[in-house]
Amino acid sequence: MSGITIILSLLSGVALFLFGMSLMGDGLKRVAGNKLELVLYKLTNTPIKGLLLGTVVTAIIQSSSATTVMVVGFVNSGMMKVAQAIGIIMGANIGTSITGWILCLSYIEGSSGIAQLLSTATISAVVAIVGIVFKMFFKKSTYKNVGDIMLGFAILMVGMQTMSGAVSPLKENEHFVNMLTMFTNPFLGILVGIAFTAVLQSASASVGILQALSMTGSISFAAALPITMGIGVGAACPVLLSSIGTNKNGKRTALIYLLNDLFGMIFWSIAFYSVNAFVHFPFMDMTMRPVTIALMNTVFRMATILLLIPFISQIEKLVFKLVKDSPEDLEEQADFDLLEERFLAYPALAIGQSHTAMNGMAKKARKNIYRALNLLTNYSQDKFNKVQEKENLIDKYEDKLGTYLMQLTGKELSGDQTKQVSKFLHTISDFERMGDHALNVARTAKELYDKKIVFSDEARYELNVLIAAMKEIVTSTVQAFSRDDLQMAARIEPLRELIGMLCDELKMRHVDRLQSGKCGISQGFAFNDLLTNIERVSDHCSNVAVAMIELESRNFDTHEYLKSLREMRNTEYKRYFEEYEQKYSIDDFEAWSERQQEKEKMKALLEEQQLQQGRKSKNVGTAETIIPVDIDPLE
Repeated sequence: MSGITIILSLLSGVALFLFGMSLMGDGLKRVAGNKLELVLYKLTNTPIKGLLLGTVVTAIIQSSSATTVMVVGFVNSGMMKVAQAIGIIMGANIGTSITGWILCLSYIEGSSGIAQLLSTATISAVVAIVGIVFKMFFKKSTYKNVGDIMLGFAILMVGMQTMSGAVSPLKENEHFVNMLTMFTNPFLGILVGIAFTAVLQSASASVGILQALSMTGSISFAAALPITMGIGVGAACPVLLSSIGTNKNGKRTALIYLLNDLFGMIFWSIAFYSVNAFVHFPFMDMTMRPVTIALMNTVFRMATILLLIPFISQIEKLVFKLVKDSPEDLEEQADFDLLEERFLAYPALAIGQSHTAMNGMAKKARKNIYRALNLLTNYSQDKFNKVQEKENLIDKYEDKLGTYLMQLTGKELSGDQTKQVSKFLHTISDFERMGDHALNVARTAKELYDKKIVFSDEARYELNVLIAAMKEIVTSTVQAFSRDDLQMAARIEPLRELIGMLCDELKMRHVDRLQSGKCGISQGFAFNDLLTNIERVSDHCSNVAVAMIELESRNFDTHEYLKSLREMRNTEYKRYFEEYEQKYSIDDFEAWSERQQEKEKMKALLEEQQLQQGRKSKNVGTAETIIPVDIDPLE
């Protein structure tokens, strides 16, 4: 058999093995439904429980990476703490070694009688036949999933046999035997294990290939041990990749997986090879077989976890030091720390704490709206992920504040305190919905970026005016709420009404542009989505202002208040409305267009001057905190 044929056969075996393992694992997860996730989430209040659950779940789904990625998702969403995740990840390290024992079945051989019935070919054939019957002839999804499990197992077995068959001629090859002997160098063997597993993204696959190579009789204990040590570290690669885009706790959880195997590799390599330097273990030259490799893999992983279990709290502290909290993260945690249950016995104090926490929520909702708007002109995936991350945080604020305030309603409150609590309960959902609409704007920005959609100059001008108005209403609402400023709150509804009128007018104008061919359908959908979300944000701002004003009276009826307010249109209301109407006029397109041309000329001149001076342009076109009307946020 030529070298190319051997390589192709080996790679085809690897492909079958990986596909079979994936098919079997996916089938197992579908059969279990959401039960595995629920078990992991609910039953991890102690490290030992987490360890056992991580071991069992990983043994079932045949992938420590899949288990850890699942846990990273739980921690990222705030459903699970980093401390809870450590035990599960340790268990996953043990559970993944079960695959090696399953693979030993592929090396059962026999020529007659019971031995022949238990051979790999017979087992694979029977399992494959039953699996395809379940898959093809049963309508119930459970049976089809069981069929996938059985087919995956059969393909996995065939893949192992293909790999073994491909490398079997190499046992007579002197160059191959010499190459494997090189791996007895611990440092080189560890590097090979890390690199190989990082490429395959599966510790089980790497162990399986090592077991296949062992059938040549050329793998010694001295060569297998360092490769096995490196396999664990390499398996952290897909987990670390899965943490991209997660919050800091998600990244910490992924880092735990790497640290577990890294510490185990460092400690045991130093301890084992230091002792071996004096004792000279006689089993170092022992020829390894699939079973002994599976045993060594399991023992190494169990020894590593037993070593690390007493240091769970230290591992948690270490990942928090490696991935540090920013001042913003500390501020968020401080807001949640304000909602101390012991303060519920003192309603005045609890209400004050709630107000401070709500101020933090309101400011984060406002900041997330600004982030989303900035994506319209300066899109990046990292910034988009930041909007998503902060939206999850705003949801968390709503959950914690809502729970705390509902507990507070069960206490003995005065009339004024009852009003305050009612106002907070009415407004937390509005701030949360502002965060939702910020995410919607970010998604529209992503669509514009991905599809390379560009608005016409007129549409950009109109959106610029509308966005400036929305920024003012959001900023005014947050400031009015934070300061309990009823006079500022009174300015919100006139601006909201103007924004509603502007949205209606802009929709009509965009329809005209569509009909005249100035804009296309794709631009129309995106433009309409932006208008809808801007209008909804202004509605929620109005709700907050109304809650502040109306709750000062005895009765709270938002609709009646707004109806009477618009019908009366008192002098103050009209004055505010006319002020905003003049400030946010959309009839100055020509003047705006001239200013844009002047800006472009100045920008080009500045760049030319900087080019001549041999300096790179820096911070050109940086957006202001609040974009004035004459600056285009869609440039």
